[in-house]
Amino acid sequence: MLNGLWLGFFLVAAVSALAQWLVGGNAGIFAAMVESIFAMAKLSVEVMVLLFGTLTLWLGFLKIAEKAGIVEWLAKVLGPLFARLMPEVPPGHPALGLITMNFAANGLGLDNAATPIGLKAMRALQELNPSSTTASNAQILFLVLNASSLTLLPVTIFMYRAQQGATDPTLVFLPILLATSASTLVGLLSVAVMQRLRLWDPVVLAYFIPGALLLGGFMAFLGTLSAAALASLSSILGNLTLFGVIILFLVIGALKRVKVYEAFVEGAKEGFDVAKSLLPYLVAMLVAVGVLRASGALELALDGIRHAVNWMGLDTRFVEGLPTALVKPFSGSAARAMLIETMQTHGVDSFPALVAATIQGSTETTFYVLAVYFGAVGIQRVRHAVGCALLAELCGVIAAICVCYWFFA
Repeated sequence: MLNGLWLGFFLVAAVSALAQWLVGGNAGIFAAMVESIFAMAKLSVEVMVLLFGTLTLWLGFLKIAEKAGIVEWLAKVLGPLFARLMPEVPPGHPALGLITMNFAANGLGLDNAATPIGLKAMRALQELNPSSTTASNAQILFLVLNASSLTLLPVTIFMYRAQQGATDPTLVFLPILLATSASTLVGLLSVAVMQRLRLWDPVVLAYFIPGALLLGGFMAFLGTLSAAALASLSSILGNLTLFGVIILFLVIGALKRVKVYEAFVEGAKEGFDVAKSLLPYLVAMLVAVGVLRASGALELALDGIRHAVNWMGLDTRFVEGLPTALVKPFSGSAARAMLIETMQTHGVDSFPALVAATIQGSTETTFYVLAVYFGAVGIQRVRHAVGCALLAELCGVIAAICVCYWFFA
């Protein structure tokens, strides 16, 4: 899938460039494309330097949380809920702890760290699966919730905005939180309908109703604020939450007599190992995206969408942020490249860049997750997983656009 997508970027760019040269007489298009290749390669290294630090930092803190028993505690807290949502998973099964760790890593925006944990969880669930080739209900629910991008603290988005010179990297904290809540809710409800899960079970309602009331009340409060106040609140909460999580991990770790420094270094080493393997993928996708935009092909596609949106009488400013949404279901690295390229082209705090950042933080690489997670355990029949995951993805994109107009327009 990624081979076809990457090759397609170059082939489409080549066709577009030839058309501009032969039809439009633009002989300089090839020089622009070659210049873009080297510029994007340089940008990849610059982004990678900060990515090394971010992954190393957060995997270090996540290791402290793991040794302090925070992850195990979360597994116990969520145990009764999982017992209703995944009734085929026995209480106390190792899969529940791995699922909790995966959600914790996703919640912190550490998608690269979440993947290896998620693969372990999928293998644990496969041990309970009576079929070697057909996805179980528990596997589908786990995958769809992953594909809905359950992100509570999108530190990698903050990192990319900081790297591109944003005055306040956490400005998109609340928009991402609201958009990812919408995508996760739709993903859960769609699976519940297909699997006939009893969401009205008293235990399930005991978990969901307080959360729904809290989120609804919070959104009602946000509705009373001006756009400037919304942006300011998002900044304050983003920074406060980020620092608060760090202090929480350290304090609990110290109280549990965890050697926090040694635990941090142990986790940081894992983060370094994960980060150093990403540079080739980042270079590949950034170069491909840069060539695609330099050839004019991407702008041509956006023009078509822009005309359609304009014909419907809607504002078209969000269209410039859609490249991230168009490739996100197929490749996280491609979407990351689109996000960075949008920031470079329009400015890190421009409306299109804010839309792209919110979409990046509230959606997931649906087809990639399907291929990797199910492929790792030999699942061939995925049943309703694709439909539910794509529905959650679509709702995440729509919610991200709407929330950005609410906050930033």
